[in-house]
Order: sequence, then structure tokens, then C-alpha cells
Amino acid sequence: MTNLWKKATSLWKNKLPFKKVPEKILQWFQVSDEQVANILETVRENLPTTEAILIGKTQSGKSSIVRGLTRVSAEIVGQGFRPHTAHTNQYAYPSDDLPLLIFTDTVGLGDVKQNTNSIIKELGENLQQSKHQGRVLILTVKINDFATETLAQVAQQLRQLFPQIPCILAVTCLHEIYPNQIQNHPAYPPDIEEINRPFNHLQETFKGLYDQAVLIDFTLEEDGYTPIFYGLEAFTNALAQQLPEAESQAIYQLLQGEPEQKIGSLYREVARRYIWGFSIVAATLAAVPLPFATMPVLTALQVSQVTLLGKLYGQILTPSQAGGIVSAIAGGFLAQSIGRELIKFIPGFGSVIAASWAGAYTWALGEGACVYFGDLMGGKKPNPEQIQMVMQEAFKTAQERFKKQSS
Repeated sequence: MTNLWKKATSLWKNKLPFKKVPEKILQWFQVSDEQVANILETVRENLPTTEAILIGKTQSGKSSIVRGLTRVSAEIVGQGFRPHTAHTNQYAYPSDDLPLLIFTDTVGLGDVKQNTNSIIKELGENLQQSKHQGRVLILTVKINDFATETLAQVAQQLRQLFPQIPCILAVTCLHEIYPNQIQNHPAYPPDIEEINRPFNHLQETFKGLYDQAVLIDFTLEEDGYTPIFYGLEAFTNALAQQLPEAESQAIYQLLQGEPEQKIGSLYREVARRYIWGFSIVAATLAAVPLPFATMPVLTALQVSQVTLLGKLYGQILTPSQAGGIVSAIAGGFLAQSIGRELIKFIPGFGSVIAASWAGAYTWALGEGACVYFGDLMGGKKPNPEQIQMVMQEAFKTAQERFKKQSS
């Protein structure tokens, strides 16, 4: 066994000189800013991103639609919109780097000082250049607003230019014309003459310019109406029918339960594509039968993984910061990893165990990092106990998978 061990280590040393192993492999697996930018671009193309173009007058309920779909506060919605072009503001949710929803809000409609033709031209240019996988026009009209000529003009021209883009007519602010005896939202859909009559009139006014019409009333908590997002289910059903399947499923996931949890799940699905690649590389490197030779390389590989995952979640990290996060979330795994390296002294059998362990640990570390960064994205303080639980479960599952692949 001693002679066999000497021959094996000598062969590996000749192929990959011991002192140069970490240095060479580090060069292979360092993640540069350019690589991260390319990866982010690839992820953006794969994410089920929807652009909702909101067209309506000021105070017609556009911002309330953003609140209904994202569940963020009115203040955050107001702060989130940024000037995009001369006549549009844009808000990417949950982040500019990897948005799941992009809201483009037209400004100036109904303002006599604004040139409607220039607004239409600008919107048309924006839609021609847009690369988002799903797009939908949302016309917002208050139920008691009958001065809709400008909005109808914009909708008509956009319909002619882009007949393939679905359009939803959202009639809002229903409570403003409730009869005096109605103090709260009635059962949905409302069967009230004061609502039905203007709703029918607006549908006739915009006939041929939309694919679906829906009644909604998204109020603030202090307004006293319940539910706050009255008609949200009907509105999301309309979106689901008009959008491609991937985009409609993403919106449904956002609305089922706590949005930040669903966002975390969507991001993690993307992150796992890269975690799996890092795990395979880690398992391959750990199979090298040189005790402790691969530990510096594996550590650098795992730091690169956390750096990349951080950027996916909108967190820009230096290598030292990423290393600190690895140390913080890894817990007791480090001591175990040293023990696994010692197993390599057993010829043949030890490297297989080390490889499956390294792959599983790298996978678990990636899953833990996703929880960590997901908490930060949601404005929460990361929970070490929860991260450890996720890592333990992920480690067990991944280890079995790597063992089967190596057997």
C-alpha cells in the first residue's frame, strides 16, 4: 500500500506540480467582473420578466396596480420609479439587475401642455427596442372619468403599431361612486347599477382597443375598505390569460404568500444552475489524491461562488467580504472538511469520499448563501439558524447524489 501511494502521488506531482496546483486552478475558476456581467446578462434573458406599460392619467390608479402586484408600500413605489425617457418613468422589481417585473409609467397624459403625438412616438420606440419576454399594456381609467379622448387616441395608435401586445383595460376607483348605503366593497364582481352603467360605457368607448376589461379598486389601509386590493384575483387572472405561460406563472408565484419568499424561490432556481457547476468542479478537484493540496483551491472556488451569488442578488462583494460570508454561514462544516481531507491518506477509497463531500458541501454552501442574500434582499437580518438548517438538508441530499454519481 505504501508503494502504491508513493507511485500515485508521484504521478500526480509530475502532471501537476504540488506548489503550482492551487495557483493554476485558481486562474481557471476565478470569476471576473466581465464574466459576472455575462452571466447576469444570460440570467436576465432566462428570467420570466414582464414589462407592464401603464397608460393613464395622473391619479388613475397606476401606482396602486404596482402596489397590488408587488405588495410594497406606497412610499417605496414612489421612490422606486426613476426617469426613463422624456415621457416615461420606470420601476424594476425587485432589483434593476434582475427584475421580475418592470413597470413603465407614462407621464403627461391629459396635460394640455404635453404633445400627445410625441408621447406616442416615444412609447412606440421604447416598445420596438424592448427585449422583455412578456409585455402587456394596461390602460387605467377612473370609473367616473369620461374625459378619455387622449387616452383612447394613445391606445388606438399603439394598437395599430403593436397589435401583438395584449392590452387590459383596468377601470379603477370604484368606491368613489358607491351608493351611500354601501360602506365597504361588495362581493366581487360588484353587481351595482352605479358601477355597471359607467363600466359598460367605458368598455364601449375603448371597444377594439383592449383584450380584457376588469374592475379593480386598490385602496390604502387608512381608507378603511376591505379587501385593500379589491379585484386583484380578477386582475391577475386577466394578466395570466394575456401573458406567456412563464411570465404568468412568475406573477402567480409572487402573489401566493409572502412576495419576498416567492422572489427568493425564483432567484434560487436561477442560482442553482451555477451552484451545480461549482459543485461539480469542487468534486472533481477534491478527487485529486493529494491531502490538503486542494483545500486552498476549493476555498477560493467557494469564495468565487458566493461572490457570484451575491451579485445575482444585487450584493457587490470583494473577495475578502465573500470569504467572511463563507466563514459566517459555514458553521461547523470547516472542521469536517479537514477531516475529509485526512481520509485521502487511504488510497483509492478516500478520494471518492472526499469528492462526494466537497461537491455536497459546495452545493450546501450555495444554498445557504441564497438564503442569506435572499434575506438581505427582503430587508431582513439573515437568520443563522435557518441558514444552518437549509445547509444541513441540502448537504444530505447532495451527498447522496454525488455518491451515486461516483459509484
